[in-house]
Amino acid sequence: MSGAGTEQIAVVGAGIIGVAIAYELQRRGKSVTLIDRDKPGLGASFGNMASIAVTEFMPASRPSVWAQMPKWLLDLEGPVRVRPSYLPRLTPWFLRFLEASRPSRVRELEAAGAALCKRVYDDLLPMLDAAGLSDMLTDEGCLSLYTDEAEFKADREHIEVLERFGFPHEVLGANALRALEPAITTKIGRAVLFPQNRSVRDPYRLVVSLAERFLALGGRMETGEVAGFDRSGDKLEAIRLKDGRRIAIPSAVLCAGAHTGRLSRLLAEHIPLETERGYHTQIMAPGISMRHSIIWPARAFMVTPTAGGIRVGGTVEMAGLDAPPDYRRAKVLLKRALEALPDLQANTTTEWMGHRPALPDTVPIIGPSAKTGGVYYATGHGHLGLTYAATTARLIADLAAGKKPPIDLRPYRVDRF
Repeated sequence: MSGAGTEQIAVVGAGIIGVAIAYELQRRGKSVTLIDRDKPGLGASFGNMASIAVTEFMPASRPSVWAQMPKWLLDLEGPVRVRPSYLPRLTPWFLRFLEASRPSRVRELEAAGAALCKRVYDDLLPMLDAAGLSDMLTDEGCLSLYTDEAEFKADREHIEVLERFGFPHEVLGANALRALEPAITTKIGRAVLFPQNRSVRDPYRLVVSLAERFLALGGRMETGEVAGFDRSGDKLEAIRLKDGRRIAIPSAVLCAGAHTGRLSRLLAEHIPLETERGYHTQIMAPGISMRHSIIWPARAFMVTPTAGGIRVGGTVEMAGLDAPPDYRRAKVLLKRALEALPDLQANTTTEWMGHRPALPDTVPIIGPSAKTGGVYYATGHGHLGLTYAATTARLIADLAAGKKPPIDLRPYRVDRF
């Protein structure tokens, strides 16, 4: 689909967001160059929790969350950990996080997240079907676990938001839960089934396969690190790579996950983007079978059957892009998974850390640059990169084609901070 006269556009970042955008743009007749310093899918997309988590759009900035943060920060095994040396750099971001906790603002952010989540399967299923990848998606949902009535009531805010926006769920007693997943401990007295929170069989293979489809349509890939941008007035003219190459191109989508903030600064456009470092342990030969993913809100972890085994992940670490991993976080998660799944065999494991791109209001940036014509942003998807990927691709492709997107994009604009 490339060639003389075809509109050219670069996509910077080859995670699930970037590859989905590149595929959709190429499928619509653009001439797309996908740029990344590594091969597709080796960033956060390699180790995400494989969940299409359409019920998890609640902003982290809500008061019920930040009120617990002092306690969490003092707990070395708590769901949120800030490295003390990084705290001064994090302060401006955290002040914006607090600003986003005003009740009226929280309601706006919930609506913005729900608007994206309601579109997920309208965009994801056609994309997977067109790419011949429909078998990547499971049919099973996610189970949220509660030991007792107190834990269930503590999560009631989440359930009430889902009810307000019309997302289906089903409350299950202990017997119904174990009929679905016998491996779950008898300590769990209640669960909620989220049937729309389906899983991906292997999120890394999904990115690689979608990249292969993109190339088969005539797309191009360039391996290199972006060092700068050339502009003519306020319009994009070219992308310069660290090795000296210059790619003349009039349009680009910047979707390099947590690294997008560095790219935006090259265009004198500040984005308050942080990294929520996430950890997982991948367990092969787990000794149990699971059909559903599970979340235990009170313990702040998730377990998903994916990538040929069972994956345990969760929690948040704030330490920046350059600090080395602290795999004690992964070990804490594994300990909690063994509490939920007492027969789980964790003899063959690998540990991983990745960077989730986090904005202080939990809502992604999807739309044009406010300073440079021809530039679009698709970043800040937080824990929902896989969930939002196809919808983000649809929205960016509509913008690039001059077509009106199916939802109002003002809540996702880059200059809202």
